[in-house]
Amino acid sequence: MHQAQTAINYEAFLHDHLNQPHNIMRYDNAHETLWVKCAGKGNPALNYWLLSTLAKLFSAPVLQPVPNPGGSESIQTEARRLRSFKTKGLRVPEVLATTQQAFVMRHLGRPGQEAPSLSNAIEDAIAQGAGATLKLWQQGLDAIHNVHNQGEVLSQAVARNMVVCADGVIGFIDFEDDPAAHLPRAVCMARDALNYAQSTALFLQQAGAMEQAKALWLAFVKQLPGDAQQVLAGTVKKLSWVRILPRSKSLGRDTLRVLAAHELLNTAA
Repeated sequence: MHQAQTAINYEAFLHDHLNQPHNIMRYDNAHETLWVKCAGKGNPALNYWLLSTLAKLFSAPVLQPVPNPGGSESIQTEARRLRSFKTKGLRVPEVLATTQQAFVMRHLGRPGQEAPSLSNAIEDAIAQGAGATLKLWQQGLDAIHNVHNQGEVLSQAVARNMVVCADGVIGFIDFEDDPAAHLPRAVCMARDALNYAQSTALFLQQAGAMEQAKALWLAFVKQLPGDAQQVLAGTVKKLSWVRILPRSKSLGRDTLRVLAAHELLNTAA
């Protein structure tokens, strides 16, 4: 009876928050945390041009940008993909109500408990040593492999878009685009691998875990379908020029990330 009295009408809740000041906002209620996401702008056209140019220059389809038109189309894409992942037993926020321009979803964390991004969790684990860092990093790899086994691919498979839930399961957020609608599946799978490597390899270096991670990475790559392995290997080969970049902190963290990713990726080259 108490639950019935406190149940939220999610359609009404969403309608009441359609004019929120930001595209995505968090609402902490007594029994659950909700997020309302409203239609926003897509990626600037310049970003598409730059990525398309790089993809053609290096003959690397993995770099081909995936259209994110923004507006109601992106909202509908994200709600659809979240529901698709949910029906396949993959951990994503539950979509509770939708309109053409917005949707409300349940927070992945339990009430009163935060669900950190995998990126933050791995970075925090560095102080605990290579073992703790590798454990979390392997969980991310396994989660991506599970997504692929369920016939899905991610939008941006970077560690900040992966969430460590309270029960230890890795969840996923941010599905505004659908790579599989624009790129071959092999390219999408290789793209997921590259995104994850780029977003986590520097942490492995900092934790002194790179050599151990290379064997785990090689095992992950060998689980990919042959055509995805070929796309990945070809892309790594075409990007081999990054090895000439100087290893200097003065060039910024992004350069260090690229160099660390190059070291990891060449394990399977």
